[in-house]
Amino acid sequence: MKSGDSSLEKMISSTQRGLYITRFHYTRVVHNRNCVMTGMTRDGTFLIENGHLTHPVKDLRFTQSYVEALAEVESVGSQSKLMLNEVGFATKVPALKISRFNFTGVTV
Repeated sequence: MKSGDSSLEKMISSTQRGLYITRFHYTRVVHNRNCVMTGMTRDGTFLIENGHLTHPVKDLRFTQSYVEALAEVESVGSQSKLMLNEVGFATKVPALKISRFNFTGVTV
């Protein structure tokens, strides 16, 4: 995905209440046709309140159509980061500010 024009700091400071997620882990396909995936947050999930990271939260499980999530993108980060997954594949992606995302519970 191409980089955009928003800094991570601006994405956080423009968020009244939300989550900052550093990465997803153990993502798996639930429904191929609709591109529904499930997975967990990992290595840092933080609450954003009034434009500031306020405290860490427990890792979360999600089930979400990636196509639907991309339709909810509000801004795209100006820098891309190479992210490795647990099986050795890499993806180069910028930060995304997404207005709606379906979290289904807390991981143990």
